[in-house]
Amino acid sequence: MPDPRRRLSSSSVRHRLAGIRDVADREALVALCIAVLGGVTVFTIATQLFPYHSSNDDEAVYLLQAAMLLEGQLELHAGDLAGAFRPWFFVQDGGRLYPKYSPVPAAMYAVSMALFDEPRVTLALVAAGNAALTYVLASMVFDRRVGVGAAALFAASPMTLLSSSVFLPYAPTTLLNLVFAVAYLRGVRDGRLRDAGLAGVAIGLAFFARPYTAVLFAAPFICHACWSILRSVRDGEDRSLPNPVRRNALTAAIGLAFVGVTLAYNARLTGSALTFPYEAFAPRDGPGFGTRRILDHSIAYTPALALEVNGYVLWYLATRWFTAGPIGTLAALAGLGLALRRWRPPPLDRLSRGDSTDRSPNEGSAGGGRTDDRSTDGEAAAVGRTAGLLLAGLLVTVPLGNLAFWGNFNVLAGMADPTTGLVSQFGPFYHFDLLVPLSIFAAFGLVVGWRRLRNGAIRDRLAASRSPRAVRSVLLAALVTSVLVVSVANAALLSAPIERNAAHTDRFESAYEPFEERDLENAVVFQPTPYGQWQNHPFQSLRNDPGFDGELVYALDGPPERDFAVLDAYPDRDYYRYTYRGEWSPAPDAPIEAALEPLSIRDGESFAGETVVGVPQGVDRAVVRLENESGAMATLRIADPGDSIAVEWALESGSVGDGAGNESGARARLAAAGNATVPLDATDEVVLEITLVQFDGGTFTYRQEVTVRTTGDGIEVVWPSERRGCLLVTDCGTEGAYLPDRSDTHREWESFETRLTER
Repeated sequence: MPDPRRRLSSSSVRHRLAGIRDVADREALVALCIAVLGGVTVFTIATQLFPYHSSNDDEAVYLLQAAMLLEGQLELHAGDLAGAFRPWFFVQDGGRLYPKYSPVPAAMYAVSMALFDEPRVTLALVAAGNAALTYVLASMVFDRRVGVGAAALFAASPMTLLSSSVFLPYAPTTLLNLVFAVAYLRGVRDGRLRDAGLAGVAIGLAFFARPYTAVLFAAPFICHACWSILRSVRDGEDRSLPNPVRRNALTAAIGLAFVGVTLAYNARLTGSALTFPYEAFAPRDGPGFGTRRILDHSIAYTPALALEVNGYVLWYLATRWFTAGPIGTLAALAGLGLALRRWRPPPLDRLSRGDSTDRSPNEGSAGGGRTDDRSTDGEAAAVGRTAGLLLAGLLVTVPLGNLAFWGNFNVLAGMADPTTGLVSQFGPFYHFDLLVPLSIFAAFGLVVGWRRLRNGAIRDRLAASRSPRAVRSVLLAALVTSVLVVSVANAALLSAPIERNAAHTDRFESAYEPFEERDLENAVVFQPTPYGQWQNHPFQSLRNDPGFDGELVYALDGPPERDFAVLDAYPDRDYYRYTYRGEWSPAPDAPIEAALEPLSIRDGESFAGETVVGVPQGVDRAVVRLENESGAMATLRIADPGDSIAVEWALESGSVGDGAGNESGARARLAAAGNATVPLDATDEVVLEITLVQFDGGTFTYRQEVTVRTTGDGIEVVWPSERRGCLLVTDCGTEGAYLPDRSDTHREWESFETRLTER
């Protein structure tokens, strides 16, 4: 007859196991909700704070690259127009253009572009995935309750929220790294080859995406894999290949296969397997010391400078960009210290007495997570200890590796000023991977602190003098207070970078206003070049289709010959000039007033022009200059100009070799200056300047630029001309752009009218 006591004991065990499963399911559900909430928050930030993308113009590179992948292209083919269509951070090789970045992050964005026509869905999924994987890792190292806290801390980090909300590669690469870490550790725990294979795929893709980042993340795991192989070979007693050898060999083989894919991609684009596209763009832009250079920016990057730069970067991460700043960082340090102390091997005298350090986390141990049906408590503790030490290793490899990367210098506009530069808007994103171990150890520190508060002497003293309800009330108040303190501190940290990014968004909104006011179709738009001959720098939303054949084609404003080549390539379209008044600088302080101006091509044998400008009081003379692109000039001086000045000029074609100093025979003529002429090349730019001079020497210059081309029997003119009003200088760029329809941008007396008629 069965023993009733045994039946009772078995029933009790079953009930306890069911209760544990219920708690586990509840905690997993909470973690899932946190991950989803994190993804939704990132999507909201991406759409509301960055509707026109951010001030980091690398976003356009990845989005254009994603569009190219959807068209089956690794490169753009622009032919002779490559200079007019060259996107930011694309290498120009003759008529071929290719991006300096790997296609892996762009491919991730391309998926949601294809499925949802909204690449920001990928941003949300990546953010949710990173939070969920942080929960899984923390659960493996400690327990699920710590995992929930780690997921929340990671998802709430200012750097997570802002860097994950823009189309940059750091969060996607971290996702691949975390998939590798989880798969690798599951392979260690369960010995399954499929986990090892997944780990190889993930770290291989991470290497393809960002090789240096992947190596720094994988370094602790590689060391552990080598140690595991050596130990298993040493301890093996039979002739079969040990499981650690098979697992790690599979991971390495698949990872190296992706290294081969990376090298093949290099060879396809740059012509050399060992030359990465970023090296083709800027050979001195990679990791290392000495002279570092990209475009016109270069420094002597020394180990001493690296230490100083990374000291600031890590300080800003610890105090401004991790959850709750110093509070969260101190919790992470406390959690790391507690974990390292408890992971120490027990003294020999304790082992001889049968004592064990592998207690459950609920009893204060950090040995390992809850076990599954195939794992003993000791095995789970060993895997948790291994996982924790490997994640702690990231706190060494990532900072040390970043010492050799001068990109950390470039995110700081001023090293001692955390409110400027890209670091003030997105955080030290080259250290993005550090958010994972920081979140895990901070969660452990907070959970241990809470458990000690709940189970320690404070509760005993309260219980001796008060009712259990009073004890619960005090503990609940302590928990709510702690959450409020962390939340308020985190909100304070987030507010400043959000305001900085919002200022950039306001400027972009003003810049793109003309496009929202017009319904453009089948058009070519010439763009200004505030940072040189680059598209999408800074106008990231004005991107061409990969075939340069979309409804809108954007071309850089450039030399007359190239501008006419663009016009010839798109003969049946409407033409516009996009311009703005103001100075575009990295800081969005100056206001921007933008406009779209319709253009036409006037064709005739000769043209008569008249320019009439307003004159303020106090001007005693004016100087009129008519010149070509080469600097040939005709001059006219006017005394006592009155309230306005009218200047007549002309554009005339001529027979080839007419002795005027040019092969085309075309010329510009300045009337009332003895009909002085200026020779014109086959394509040229005619500049008319009217400089007003005051009694005290102050000047104001009206500048008019006309793009012209001679034909066999006439002359072509792009009209209307570009107009600027410049104080104290003769050419002030877009800062003095004259917008005829925006009278509020002009001085009261400033007027600039110009007419062109065929003769």
